[in-house]
Amino acid sequence: MAKKIALLFAGQGAQVVGMGRDLAEQFPVAADLFGQADEILGRKLSEVMWSGPIEELTKTSNCQPALFVHGLACLAALRELAGNFPIDAAAGLSLGEMTAHAAAGTFDFTAGLKLVQKRGELMDEACAATVGGMAAMIGGFENDVRQLAADEDVDVANINAPGQIVISGELAKVEAAMAWPRNTAFGAQRCSTWRALIIRVSWKPPT
Repeated sequence: MAKKIALLFAGQGAQVVGMGRDLAEQFPVAADLFGQADEILGRKLSEVMWSGPIEELTKTSNCQPALFVHGLACLAALRELAGNFPIDAAAGLSLGEMTAHAAAGTFDFTAGLKLVQKRGELMDEACAATVGGMAAMIGGFENDVRQLAADEDVDVANINAPGQIVISGELAKVEAAMAWPRNTAFGAQRCSTWRALIIRVSWKPPT
């Protein structure tokens, strides 16, 4: 039985200063993609990726195009080593879905990068207008978490695995949702750790 190849691309949160520098140094085809990205965007995204600082790289308007370019540079380097192998499936976590579409041929590199850049800019604007958060609910059953999210006016953002479900929304509402299960028969195994898992994902500039 012939084996099939599936590609999985990383999402926001996988960024690290220096990402892709080794690829550009060892594989001209990867270096060419980073150069194309800088030209398409009209700025040195590669410098932010390779030199940081991490606060600048983590900005959504930088992080998302950086991950997109890096994922496709990895694929280009892999093809250099293994040949033009067929791709049977492609998927990604969050932003990685856009990289997967480009790998699968839904759109080309230029169109995908422009879409991702605009996506990141719009998300930065949204983050600047409100204070939001995300929290991993560990040990809860999906139906219970969905009901809790509805009761507290937050959203189920991601189902990472059975027993690990992420909620998101206004930070105060996320915190309220996290506090409720500790005092009820919610069925969570690690309620005491939940508050530590709250991630502040957006901010409002001081006035």
